[in-house]
Amino acid sequence: MNSDLWGLPVVSLVAVYGLRVVGVLLALWASLKASNWLSHKLSRALLQRKFDETLSLFFGNITRWSILTAAVLACLSIFGIETTSFAAIIGAAGLAIGLAFQGTLSNFASGVMLLVFRPFKVGDYVVAGGKEGSVGEIGLFVTLLDTLDNRRICVANTAILGGPIENFSAHPTRRVDIDVKIDRNEDIDASRTALEAAARDVASQDGRRGEVFLKGLGMGYVEWQVRVWTPAQAYWDVWQATVRAVAYQLGRSKISLSMPVMNLSVSGPAQPGWELQQTGTRPAVR
Repeated sequence: MNSDLWGLPVVSLVAVYGLRVVGVLLALWASLKASNWLSHKLSRALLQRKFDETLSLFFGNITRWSILTAAVLACLSIFGIETTSFAAIIGAAGLAIGLAFQGTLSNFASGVMLLVFRPFKVGDYVVAGGKEGSVGEIGLFVTLLDTLDNRRICVANTAILGGPIENFSAHPTRRVDIDVKIDRNEDIDASRTALEAAARDVASQDGRRGEVFLKGLGMGYVEWQVRVWTPAQAYWDVWQATVRAVAYQLGRSKISLSMPVMNLSVSGPAQPGWELQQTGTRPAVR
């Protein structure tokens, strides 16, 4: 900054720096508008050319911040501040800021890693960072998820990259698994026949046939699993259709589901006139 200016009257200083301040404010305002406009135009142009949506938004954000940074540096030079002379100060300040904002920088590095390795993209339905939802945007610091009930969740990129990522949209097809517990007194072959009929009732759009798997045995029940393949976007519709088909076929074949059994024991002296018994899940008094 020119030190000779400090000897001028206040009116002269206002005249000199007032115009500069007004010019800087106008320049910053124009830079903000231009950066937002160019960012939107670039992202839109890339999307229109079938470019990846995630990278389109990323390049748009980079363009906006680059323009704003250049505008701030240019405004500093208007006041005679030479940024090159503050290289040592800027370096020390950068180190201090880096230590203070190491969590933020970690989120930035994680965001770059997510954009490079691409475990998911915008529009995928994922479980990441302990949260579940559709990916709305992958930012430099946070990733935005939209839940099924239309809530927006911001998850730090470090939390996402540091844990398991489950992507439900990675493949075009998914498998619906419905567990069914049949009463152990029912005929096993008849149970399989009814469940196979339920699997056939649900149309598969990828050519794979549904199957029935004998999963295991338990206290008073036989556990089956009905497996039906479906396109990923129709998963919940096929889930409901499969449950409905299973309930219909079991009712038609008069096959009972397993009911939970609860054992009760009464300690102490017996009370005259009544006795407690356990039948299935409902206690009877006589």
